[in-house]
This record gives sequence, structure tokens and C-alpha cells, in this order.
Amino acid sequence: MASRSSRRTKASGAVRRRRLPMRYLLPSLILVALMAMLMLRGFVHSEILADYRINSPAASDRVPEEVLKGGPVIDTRRDGTESRDVLERRMVLTFDDGPHPEWTPQILDVLKKHDAHAVFFITGTMASRYPDLVQRMVDEGHEIGLHTFNHPDLSLQSKRRIDWELSQNQLALAGAAGIRSSLFRPPYSSSAGAMDNKTWPVTEYIGSQGYITIVNNADSEDWRRPGVDEIIRNATPKGGKGAIVLMHDSGGDRSQTVTALDKFLPQMKDKGYRFENLTKALGAQSAHTKVTGLELWKGKAWVYAVQASEKITSVLVVGLAIIGVLVFVRFGLMLLLSVVHARRVRRKDFRWGPRGPITEPVSVLVPAYNEAKCIENTVRSLMASEHPIEVIVIDDGSSDGTARIVEGLRLPNVRVVRQLNAGKPAALNRGIANARYDLIVMMDGDTVFEPATVGELVQPFADPSVGAVAGNAKVGNKDSLIGAWQHIEYVMGFNLDRRMYDILNCMPTIPGAVGAFRRSALERVGGMSDDTLAEDTDITMAMHRDGWRVVYAENARAWTEAPESVQQLWSQRYRWSYGTMQAIWKHRRSIIEKGPSGRFGRVGMPLVSLFMVVAPLLAPLIDVFLLYGLVFGPTGKTIGAWLGVLAIQAVCAAYAFRLDRERMTHLISLPLQQLLYRQLMYVVLLQSWITALTGGRLRWQKLRRTGVVGSAPGGSAPGAVPGQRAARGDERRPVG
Repeated sequence: MASRSSRRTKASGAVRRRRLPMRYLLPSLILVALMAMLMLRGFVHSEILADYRINSPAASDRVPEEVLKGGPVIDTRRDGTESRDVLERRMVLTFDDGPHPEWTPQILDVLKKHDAHAVFFITGTMASRYPDLVQRMVDEGHEIGLHTFNHPDLSLQSKRRIDWELSQNQLALAGAAGIRSSLFRPPYSSSAGAMDNKTWPVTEYIGSQGYITIVNNADSEDWRRPGVDEIIRNATPKGGKGAIVLMHDSGGDRSQTVTALDKFLPQMKDKGYRFENLTKALGAQSAHTKVTGLELWKGKAWVYAVQASEKITSVLVVGLAIIGVLVFVRFGLMLLLSVVHARRVRRKDFRWGPRGPITEPVSVLVPAYNEAKCIENTVRSLMASEHPIEVIVIDDGSSDGTARIVEGLRLPNVRVVRQLNAGKPAALNRGIANARYDLIVMMDGDTVFEPATVGELVQPFADPSVGAVAGNAKVGNKDSLIGAWQHIEYVMGFNLDRRMYDILNCMPTIPGAVGAFRRSALERVGGMSDDTLAEDTDITMAMHRDGWRVVYAENARAWTEAPESVQQLWSQRYRWSYGTMQAIWKHRRSIIEKGPSGRFGRVGMPLVSLFMVVAPLLAPLIDVFLLYGLVFGPTGKTIGAWLGVLAIQAVCAAYAFRLDRERMTHLISLPLQQLLYRQLMYVVLLQSWITALTGGRLRWQKLRRTGVVGSAPGGSAPGAVPGQRAARGDERRPVG
């Protein structure tokens, strides 16, 4: 029994492991719903499944003579064919292709003004989008007829497509006004005499489905916009005969139609004409039938879905415009301010502050948790430093022998501090407490420094107002495709940003891989906090709020090991995104505070929120609309627009690479990065939003390291007499 119970437990555990976690499912569902709404909008805007072909005229020898010479009302519902005309001095105004939000209300107003009625042959696409206008038509006593859903030439369609056009048209009518209609007018139709061997079979089939086909015998030709007087002449029947007049309330500018109608109605009434619905003019029962039950609810559900898609996609279009503006503003600011920053710090007479070069010793803190594969490379790179340092490795409860590896190196000025696993902030605070010097450099256990990095990193402290310095973090393992994409991101997205934020004095993050702090500044803000998962962003914001300047040292380069798998990259960016949101929320009061805190809150916080949270969250709209445009829209224009945005990004990336003196060859993968890598970042950010909004807690996730970054370019190899350069530094100034 125990064995079976165990097997059941294991089986149920296996089932649980196979479930798709909600944090993955929700972003996927949101993206699918987004695309579905966009496709529904495209469907009702005749961008999907629309057929704009028009058949050429054909012979009419198979069309019954009574149809060709008969009236505009063709009834093939029964075995025979009946052709009818309206009585003398009776006129039936018909309007095709609507309802339109601008022209249909004006036409309805004119009809109401002159106490006239008409027949509106509506398309399903327009009725779905403007159901209130259809309801107004019915309420004001007008008659409704069908004009298909997507307005195709039915002589080119299969019976299955014809059935679909009719059923969808009825569905939209049911949802808009709760009725169905037996009147039908084929798109691109004319008079009965124009019926040919291609259109007649369609008319017969339409009749077999229970519809009366209505054409016209007085075409106003208002679609040509020939002028008001010409429209009136075309619509006026000869000799007092009755007529079915063709006009349009959609499909273009119908201002001439509205003006002509306002003149035409009183003129014809003075001649004794009556403007009635078609069935009343024929002396027949109403063409409208009330819809109830499931059919009514299906129609209402359809109209509701279309209305929702219209509103949502309208919001998306606004969002797309916002993201477009934000992207271009960000690019413009980055290019402009990075030029200003580079010119300022690269002047020959540039000095960080009134003090001379900083030569005092520095404490370098290396928090490490299971960094056995990387820690030796990290420590040996520090031993090559040209600046006097002490190295403190804080082993945060590692289980892989990280501390023993460092101790086994027996390097001068390197100490190991052990603690139970308490997290990176606690490890850094432990290191601060054990540091001997007032200037403290923090780095990750998988990072290697160049010999000049520490010296370059601490020079800004010549300015007494500087409390912290952000270094130039670079990807060391950039030979793989994912590594190359991250390399572009680091050089362009991070370091150009830091130049911009430096000029604006609102640097949001000192990278954990390479940053420096004054001990006094750290003590004033309470040290490193574990309130968020982005302790580097948290401490940087705290520095700003306390009145310290935070600057960027471009020559303080550090080479870090970026994640090499999609899963590891996901974990890292998920933590970064979620931690950034936590930090923004934690420091939200800075927006309403005074002094340095308020300045950062009203300048830095909006920029960080827009460029690091809101803009990336809305950026998927670019790709959603790109995909939609490629499949359903103007493909050439869509590709051109995307290439234009890519060209702007390429210019920014090339300039960033030039500033950082990087080889341009890695930019070859930029187009692929935009298509694949960005999508992953979008979903990560969306997942972070969902986690934050649902109150979820994200635990710290340790990334697996490979130790592939052995040394900084141009630095000492990890196994080659690493202590010599450090010793030369010691000769300049003893280090403890």
C-alpha cells in the first residue's frame, strides 16, 4: 500500500511539473488576445478576407426576358420569377454601403426634416462598428436591407462564401437592432437590364435562400461626386413614374449627397411624390422580422466583441503613437546628451573636481555565492590593478568551495569573510563593515577588471559632491549569438543611457558589476538594502535622494559573464525588471518631496519609469502591428517603416560602439536581435508587471556560471604571475 501511495504521489508531482506556470500563461494569453483583437478589427475594416475584384460584363442570353425588361424588384423565392416596379408617384430612396459615422446621421436628419423614409442597404462591417446608427434607422421608421458583410462581387464567389456573407450580415443586423431582413442588394449592381449570365445565377441562389433582390431604376451616380444639380437630375424619374433611387451614405465624401437630398425631397414632394419604405410602396408586409433567443444573443455578443476590439485597438494605436514618440525622444536624447558627455569628459583639461588625481587605497568588495568557476579569474584580475587596493571576498554561504579557492591562492591583500547565506545586500554590508578604506568598489564574483579599472572608477571622487560612480560594464562572452545580442544591449542600451542620465544628474542604476561609493554616503543612506531584488538601483536612487551626485566613468571597464542560455537570461532579466519596479515603488515619495529628493523624483523617476518600464512594455505593439501589416496590410509600407526604425537604431548603435571603441562587426546581428531578442525582453517585462500587480514574490535566482570570461582584453592571463602588478601598486602606497 505504501508503495502505491508513493507512486501516486510521484505521479501527481509529475503532473504538477507539466503544468504551464501562470506567470508564463498570462503573458501568452495577453499577447494572443491582443493579436485576436487586432485581427477582429482588421476583419470588420475589410483588411482581412476582403475581395476587391470586380467581374467583367458578360452576355445576358440566359437571363429571363421578364427580368431584363422588368422592374428593380426581383423575387426568385418561389418556383417562378417575379419582377415588380413601384407605383407611379412613389419613390423609394435607397442608400448603400453604410452606416457611416459622419454622413449617415446627416442623411437621417434630412429625411426626418422632410418626413421621408428610405431603405438603407447596410454592410455587416459597418453595422458591426456603428450599431447605434442601425438602431436609429429602425427607430425612425426606415427599412433595412442587406448588402453583404465585406462588399465582394458575389459573381466571383462560391455558394459557401455567399452564405457566409449573408449570415454574417444578418448577425450584425441582429446584434445592432434585434431584427433580420429579407431585402438584399448585391454589391456593384445596377438596373435589372444590366443583369447578365454571371450575376443572374447569384440572384437565383439568393432567392432560394429567402431574399428579394433589389436593384434600381434611377442611379443618382453620387459616388462620382458630379455636383448637386447633376445628382438631382440623375435621381429624378421621367414622366411621373415611380422609382427606386440609388444613393450612398458611405464609401467616400457624401457632402454632395446630403445637400442634393435636402433640395431633392421638397422639389419632388411638390410634384406629388411620396417617399416610402419599399414594402409599403409595394403594398407588401414588412421585410423586418424580430430576432429572439440564441440568435439575438449571438448577434449582441458579436457586436460587443467588435466594439471592444474597436476601443482596444484605438487605445493600442494611441499607445503605438506614444511609444513611437518615446522611442524617438529617447534616441534623440541619448545621441545629443552622449555627445555632450563625451566631449566634456574627453577634453584635455577636464578634471572631475578641485582635488588632484585620487591615489588613496580602495577597498574592493566581491560578494560571492557558489562562484567556484569564476572567482579565481575575478581575484587574479584585481591583483593586476594599477591602483592600490585591498580585496575582500564575502562568501555568502557557498556550498561549492568558493572561499577555499580564494584562500588557496594565498594572494597578498586578499581577505575572505565568511557568513551564512543571507543574500547579496547582506554580503555587501558585511564587506563594508570589514573594509579599511573610505572609497569602496563593488563588483560581482563573475566579473574581471582591467588593470586601470579601479583607478578610473574612483577618480570622480575628486569632486566632494560625488557619492557614487557607475562603471562601464561590458559583455565578456560575446562570441555566441545571445552574447552578441547582449553586447549590443550593454553598449547601446546601458552605456548610452548612462551618459544621458549623467548629464541629467539622474543616474538610475550603478551596475553591480562595477560601481564605487563613498563610505560616508553609504552610511548616510543606511547601506545596502534587501527591500528589493535590484539592490543596485535601490542604493542609487537612495544616493540621489540624499543629495549626492552619481556619475558615469566610461573608462572604468569591467567584463562580466552574461547569461548564455535563454532560460538563464530570462531569470536574470525577470529579476532586474521586477527589482526595478520595486525600487521605483519604494522611492515613489520623492515625486512630492522637496530638495534633492524632489529633483530626482520629478526628473529621474519619470524618465526611469517611461524608458525602463512603460516604453518597453508598450514596445511589443510595434511588432504586433508589424506582423499584422506584413500579413494583412500594406506590406511594402510596413517593411519600409520597420526598416526606417531599424536604421535609426543602427545609427544609435553605431555611434555607441564608436564611443566605446568597439568593433562594428557585432552589429551584423542587430536586425535579428530586433526580431527575436527584444520579444523575449518584452515578455519578461510583462511577466514582471503581472507578478507585481498580483502581489507575487520573486525569490533571488542564482545564475549558473561557466567561467568563460578568463581575463579582460589586454589584461594578464589568469595563471600568469598575477601578483607582480599589484606589488608595484603596493610599492607606491602600502595597503594594510
